[in-house]
Amino acid sequence: MKIIPYLIICLIPLTNYGENRKENRPNILFVFTDDHAPHAIGSYNGWLKEVNPTPAIDKLAESGMVFVNSFCTNSICGPSRAVIQTGKHSHKNGFMNNGNAFDWNQQTFPKLLQKAGYQTAIYGKSHLKGKPLGYDDWAVLPGQGLYYNPDLIFPDKRRRIEGHCTDVVTNLAVEWLNKKRTEEKPFLLMVQHKAPHRSWMPALRHLPLYDDIEIPEPPTLFDKWTDNAPGARLQELEIDRHMDLNYDLFVDLTPAFYQEPSQKAQDRSASRNMKRMTPNQINTWRSHYEPKDAVFKKAKLSGKDLVRWKFQRYAKNYLRCVKGVDESLHTLQEELRKLGLDKNTIVIYSSDQGFYIGDHGWYDKRWMYEESLKMPLIVKWPGIIKAGSKQEEMVQNLDYAQTFLDLAGAPQPKDMQGRSIVPLLKGEKLDNWRKEIYYHYYEYPSVHMVPRHYGIRTNRYKLMHFYEFGDEWEMYDLKKDPDEVTNIYGKEEFLELQKSLKKRLKNLQKFYDDQSDTSVRPEYIEKYRKKS
Repeated sequence: MKIIPYLIICLIPLTNYGENRKENRPNILFVFTDDHAPHAIGSYNGWLKEVNPTPAIDKLAESGMVFVNSFCTNSICGPSRAVIQTGKHSHKNGFMNNGNAFDWNQQTFPKLLQKAGYQTAIYGKSHLKGKPLGYDDWAVLPGQGLYYNPDLIFPDKRRRIEGHCTDVVTNLAVEWLNKKRTEEKPFLLMVQHKAPHRSWMPALRHLPLYDDIEIPEPPTLFDKWTDNAPGARLQELEIDRHMDLNYDLFVDLTPAFYQEPSQKAQDRSASRNMKRMTPNQINTWRSHYEPKDAVFKKAKLSGKDLVRWKFQRYAKNYLRCVKGVDESLHTLQEELRKLGLDKNTIVIYSSDQGFYIGDHGWYDKRWMYEESLKMPLIVKWPGIIKAGSKQEEMVQNLDYAQTFLDLAGAPQPKDMQGRSIVPLLKGEKLDNWRKEIYYHYYEYPSVHMVPRHYGIRTNRYKLMHFYEFGDEWEMYDLKKDPDEVTNIYGKEEFLELQKSLKKRLKNLQKFYDDQSDTSVRPEYIEKYRKKS
């Protein structure tokens, strides 16, 4: 008899809480880019800050919160997005590498937001295959999509839209805000850009950007990976040996171009894309690059001089693509202001992982090293977040789903593996916040040939295990060695720390129930040794 009144007492505040949250629930604008490294954002104070690459994103940071220690769980496009959709590690959501197909029938946060009364929409890059579920409206790129005149898959059909992909996706989002939004409902609007993903084809208006300056070089541009496990020397993502002058850097590239690529899994999207560009687009493109190509050929560069030239062209095109998404963020925020939605809309800027912009001599991502492990996360929440604040706690894309649900006042399923960052957004100090993160990369053998590995990162140290070809480990003191050039694994003075980190790593694997096969793969060992 005592149980019934107790339940009634408990339910009353829960009901009132739900009603209050329903009245004041914020809209959410989630702008998500591809391969945008934090050190290519001014507010992260990286070595690219001096070229002022992101004024709009920096302005967002000035009025919101920057997460300094924001990390991914698996540094590759599709898996990162799957983690965000589900709030579960790759081994739990079933999407471990880009060759997998995402199961849209599983539990995702947009579906739960719909149940909670939110209107949901997504435009741009999904990269999870299949038609998105959990969205009231959507238009997504097929696969990676193209930069110019991209095709998009709509609920009813596939359509080609003329223009630069970043602008096309932005315009679709603006149209939704003006014509498809239901005013009676709060909304989640996900704007997911292809840029600045390879092949780094900027909008025509941005081609001259940075022509008058030299992009500063990263301190590890000529890293020789002498202190790394062998995998770091056997990869295929070097600016020197693997960045193609034609396919990647557009030297002599024309719609009719064909040349043997520099690597087996060469990205040929730029040459394919040029075949569908309009005559005006092609003329503008070629008039920009042809004079520069002529100067380059005359110089006959080699060795480090050639690497430096390739770095400059690559970095400038990368940052030109970044400029497009920076402008997109500005456009979207202006539209919110015009519609009177800015005061009750949380604006979030993030990217699926970091990226190497010449760091360690590389491009691309995949590794657990800092440049690709870190992902940007900047949040503006009017009236709640202290403007210009920085958050030092360790967060991951694993936390996004539960954060969105928490913001909406919706239940957070117990099988999600992250944790809502709403208390951190509010400036609360949490003694029980995580002290370490877990990472696991699975895509081998594949593009760029980065070996599978898993690891742990604490506030100061990192331990990684490369397991396919034997028992290979790396460990770094991130305070003394932020560029991760000195591997301290196996050194006598760090053996106790090493033992402790291994124990904590096993505990993390148990906590997240990662029972993935991490055994040595004999079929790869011989090829690996020959390549060594």
